[in-house]
Amino acid sequence: MPKRLTVVVSQGQSNNPAKRKLEEDIVAALLFEPGIEVTIVPHLYDLKNDGPGMLGLQAITTDFVVLSWLYERATRWTLDRNNIRGKAGTSLLVHESDEDEDDLLDEPEDSDKLRVLDSRPIPNRMIYCVDLRVSNKLEDYVDEVKRIHREISTQVVELGGLGGSPSPTPQQLARVANPTNDTALKEGGELEKPIDIIEPLRIEEDAKRRWYPVIDYSRCTNCMECIDFCLFGVYGVDGVETILVEMPDNCRKGCPACSRVCPENAIIFPQHKTPTIAGSDEVAGGGLKIDLSQLFGKPKEDDKSIDTAVRERDEQLLLAGREAVGTNVGVPKRQADNDDREKDELDNLIDAVDELDI
Repeated sequence: MPKRLTVVVSQGQSNNPAKRKLEEDIVAALLFEPGIEVTIVPHLYDLKNDGPGMLGLQAITTDFVVLSWLYERATRWTLDRNNIRGKAGTSLLVHESDEDEDDLLDEPEDSDKLRVLDSRPIPNRMIYCVDLRVSNKLEDYVDEVKRIHREISTQVVELGGLGGSPSPTPQQLARVANPTNDTALKEGGELEKPIDIIEPLRIEEDAKRRWYPVIDYSRCTNCMECIDFCLFGVYGVDGVETILVEMPDNCRKGCPACSRVCPENAIIFPQHKTPTIAGSDEVAGGGLKIDLSQLFGKPKEDDKSIDTAVRERDEQLLLAGREAVGTNVGVPKRQADNDDREKDELDNLIDAVDELDI
């Protein structure tokens, strides 16, 4: 018997006919797949944490796939900030630049640093995130969902784990023994959905466009530099003093300044035009994953990045009717150790690489 898999289709923010057609075609193609339930929600990033869309997603207790118009990291950590967690499933449907990442030099990881994710319990279920911008071919997404369904169905699941609950309810037991409510068995024992109930679950919500940071806790070290730098009350800490995005709607639309000062590249703005800020796994623009700071000895958090962040913050302070503060408030202390020497040709080369936005 195939294991149940929920597929969530997160709609694009616009009514672009090509995007809408791809979404609807994916839904239509998966409706008749045995063991797969389809849910449609507005754009994931725009959902309120207490709105019907997010509450509907929080009610899913099984393994599930999210297809959205966002990078995989942005989707995963947007879910996480709304307490929707699970083990990270790997999708084979990725951007071309990610396919070649094994041939590139990745940024070295500091194994001595404790990441916030290291101290978190992870629910025993799989969450797969697929970016709908990877391909415009319907069959690519349908085939990937089917592959994921086969992958999770090969896992041995005890009866007590049905639906992700510690033990089955009487209704669940009855459903397994007599699958006639919303499923039926073919002669060969394969689950089949009766035609009269085949329809996706559509969760409606008046989801207006939003702008706020999302924290990647697999990178975050809880250094608190973001809360020191942001002057709009976006960040806070929880009961165990872990950084969190406490007041997301306090964030100034279009401002990604805090992501530029984060030493671990852990802050994502899913709607930003720059891939590295929007959640791409690339470390530098255009798929170049070479850490030049390690090769040439220049600090990774260079003056240019900090200067840009300070300028962006000052612009938003002035727009809010407040005074600009420049470098007097919240500038990372690590910058104090940077020397004031004039830039040479090597510095200019590194700056040129930093400006790549492909």
